[in-house]
Amino acid sequence: MGSASSPLLAVRDDEVEDEIAKRSCWMETRRELRLVWGIAGPAILTSVFQYTLGSVTQTLVGHIGTLELAAVGIQNLVIAGIGFGIMLGMGSALETLCGQAFGAGKPNMLGVYLQRSWIILLLTALVLSLTYIFASPILKFLGQSDEIAELAGKFSIWMIPELFAFAINFPIQKFLQAQSKVMAMAWISSVCLILHLFISWLFIIKLGMGLLGAAITLNFSWWILVAGQLGYVLSGCCKDSWTGFSWLAFRGLGAFFRLSVASAVMLCLEYWTLMVVIVLAGLLKNPEIAVDAASICMNVEGWCFMVPLGLVAAVSVRVSNELGAGHPKAARFSVLVVITISVLIQTTFMLIILLTKKDFPRLFTENELVMEKVSKIAYFLCASIFLGSIQPVLSGVAIGAGWQATVAYINLGCYYAVGLTIAILLGFKFNLGLEGIWGGVLIGILLQTIILIIVTWWTDWEKEAALANERVSIWEGSEVIAIHAGKS
Repeated sequence: MGSASSPLLAVRDDEVEDEIAKRSCWMETRRELRLVWGIAGPAILTSVFQYTLGSVTQTLVGHIGTLELAAVGIQNLVIAGIGFGIMLGMGSALETLCGQAFGAGKPNMLGVYLQRSWIILLLTALVLSLTYIFASPILKFLGQSDEIAELAGKFSIWMIPELFAFAINFPIQKFLQAQSKVMAMAWISSVCLILHLFISWLFIIKLGMGLLGAAITLNFSWWILVAGQLGYVLSGCCKDSWTGFSWLAFRGLGAFFRLSVASAVMLCLEYWTLMVVIVLAGLLKNPEIAVDAASICMNVEGWCFMVPLGLVAAVSVRVSNELGAGHPKAARFSVLVVITISVLIQTTFMLIILLTKKDFPRLFTENELVMEKVSKIAYFLCASIFLGSIQPVLSGVAIGAGWQATVAYINLGCYYAVGLTIAILLGFKFNLGLEGIWGGVLIGILLQTIILIIVTWWTDWEKEAALANERVSIWEGSEVIAIHAGKS
């Protein structure tokens, strides 16, 4: 009997082990989903609310006239795009350092990192303000029409205060995200949006102040946002990570600057692909129609991008925290969960746009030619949205793991050596217009996505965890040396 029942018992044992494994996998997935959405949910809301500030302004200006819409669109995506991309990219250095330090159980280091980032970004903003001041000649050099360039240049000068708001805002966001303190940012951003809706309507439409009213309200809203977040940090809600202003912030700026630049190059090469589409669109026949159509599509893509952007925040925090804590398998599992979520959500957005391609342009313009052009390029918009479900998340993984320099080289080759070259050939050599330009850019994004998938798939996560621990030890060591030097 014993020998006869042994095979049966072995089968039952295997079934029990399989059931336990399935149950364990499901429990881990549920746990990861809670952790991811605990960060991503408020981060998505924060991104949506902050993005809506500029979107509301652009939408209201679009009902003034096509020239004004083109001017605001090209300023927002080219001139402000330069500042936004660099500020966001340099601020993202904190996602690596703060995330890994927090995961390693060393939150006291975060406040010094935040102050260093402020110093570097404010100095960078001072230099970048020159691009705002000389926006008109820059846009003319890039081939934009005199009318659009002059109006966009005037609007750019009025928007210089926004650039310095970026320099304060993005480091605070990364500082809070690393600690998963994201709900406060969502609440602050929601209040700012409500205020912005009212004052934008009042200044732009009711008082008829046009572009000047748009500049006043957008600058004011961004600085209210910064004041709210700064007040939260200084109020004692981050007592473990913020211990006050310190002279240590002025030490080690060189190494911090190098990591910030690597982060900026990586993200800017991605973000500026949108700017390239707008600039090249301005070189086509009927540039006003092409720029308006491209601006509207980029606006819609920006809305859809808010979900991956929140998930980028979540995956970079989860990866950096888990690597800092020495949990490589958890980091890899988080990547798989986040990519699955992003693909499902972005596919839904893509289907909605395809079904409403003849209707949604009316939200942004009343010009029939612009609406017709937007409907034609909706398929390219959908392709961008689908690729945007994977590529940004993988970039978030790169930030969390500290791969910024490597990904910067990948982006340079894929987006510009390949994508931009094909875009120019299709758009101008083969006379495919805006569709050809966007198609070329999409080829570059697809190539970059494939390479990042391969890099992520073959990553040695055990090695990455060891590197994260080494990175935290080195940076902490520099702080300890600095403290002893100060005491002596």
